[in-house]
Amino acid sequence: MIGASIYVVPFMIQRNVPGIGPYVLPAFLVAAIPAIFAALAYILLASAMPRAGGSYLYASRALHPYLGFVASFSQWFGLSIVIGVISYVVVPFFRDVALALGWLDLGDFLERPWIRVGLAMAFLWTFVYVNVLGAKFYEGILIPLMVLMFVLGGIVIVSGLSFSQADFLAALAVKDGKTVILDSATFHWPTFLSAAALLFSSFIGFDSIAQAGGEAKNPTKNLPKAIALAILSVGLFYICFTYSVYHAVPWQFVAQEAMAKDITAAGILNYLLPSGLGVLILLGAAIALLNDLPAMILSVSRLVFSWAKDGIFPRALSKIHPNHNTPHTAIYLSGMIASIGILGSHFAGDFFLGIDIMVTSMLVNFLLMCVSVIFFPILNPTLAKQITIFKSRKLQLIIGIGGTVMIGTFLIIHTLKDLKSNASAWYFHSTPVWLIVMSTASLFFFFQWKKLKTSGVDTQTQFSTLPSE
Repeated sequence: MIGASIYVVPFMIQRNVPGIGPYVLPAFLVAAIPAIFAALAYILLASAMPRAGGSYLYASRALHPYLGFVASFSQWFGLSIVIGVISYVVVPFFRDVALALGWLDLGDFLERPWIRVGLAMAFLWTFVYVNVLGAKFYEGILIPLMVLMFVLGGIVIVSGLSFSQADFLAALAVKDGKTVILDSATFHWPTFLSAAALLFSSFIGFDSIAQAGGEAKNPTKNLPKAIALAILSVGLFYICFTYSVYHAVPWQFVAQEAMAKDITAAGILNYLLPSGLGVLILLGAAIALLNDLPAMILSVSRLVFSWAKDGIFPRALSKIHPNHNTPHTAIYLSGMIASIGILGSHFAGDFFLGIDIMVTSMLVNFLLMCVSVIFFPILNPTLAKQITIFKSRKLQLIIGIGGTVMIGTFLIIHTLKDLKSNASAWYFHSTPVWLIVMSTASLFFFFQWKKLKTSGVDTQTQFSTLPSE
């Protein structure tokens, strides 16, 4: 999630959580704590259940099939919507590149609503097709994008630390003839915690590792290592990136601009940088956003595949492509839901609705992962014996209970913030949208569950053991 999480969310949060002001970085640090608990839960569960499906598999085998479905459907819906959001958000980066190069007509062209939606759809379905083509092609696309993303992100960090806020104010006066009133901000706990709950979404992404399961080489060892590496390295990268931008750009300017339009880290740093370097950073931001898409599409499609393989979704969705060996029907379905995320962002006029839905969804998912850690050895002792990391029961309880308390608190805070927000209509609140979607999905689950039972499937055995590779 490096793209949207560092180039957009820490700055647009000034609009979504008014009053957070200079406290974005501390809120980021607080948000990292429950994310670490969630990552530890994933590491523990992945070591015992290295199969495709990740969160669905973990909760369905550690708790109950329905809770596994709730966790994973919530995750699937939230991430599928945000895949569309990211596809929609990336277009302004290319607009900013055009404007930085002086191509004003092209910049205006990219601002047209139907062009933005059309390009977003093109980006999305390109990476849907990349996923269908399989691992080798996927790796050939993803690894170069990742290297470029970190290199160009590193340039942002160095640039931000090289300038002061006085340098920025002087450049702003020269380029736009503007001044910024550097007023102070009052610390407010509810505002701070609401921002931390939203910034928690920046740390998702490590969960995508778990969805691949047995597709990884030596998954019992490599999945936990990859999750730990991801949460630590990317978390450090987030903190350095956010600190560097706010080091150079006054938060007052960020808040002022965020209220008027969609802004990005690259766009606001452009005031300080030579045109060539500014364009390079803008391209880096676009690449970082595009880099989010293939891994997220892989993640959500494997959830659909796992449901279908267990029989709680139509079996047709577990079909494997005869040439590419990928779950192509599950990938296409996830792409269609992501397309709704693009259209929703367009008609809502604010992509943060999709972000809010994703935050609610992922908090519910991570909460159930931590609860799974608590009850796994009690409800499924045979499978729990396969745990190879954090074998100490005391340590397991610390991870499970600590994560449950912290993530549960964040879920309550985020829900209250959403319900109190001044949205123009009820369907622009993420909580009722999430509840309606999950209620509908639950009805579908129980319909499929009844079909499984009447068909003679031994659900007790099936949902207490791992599926085949």
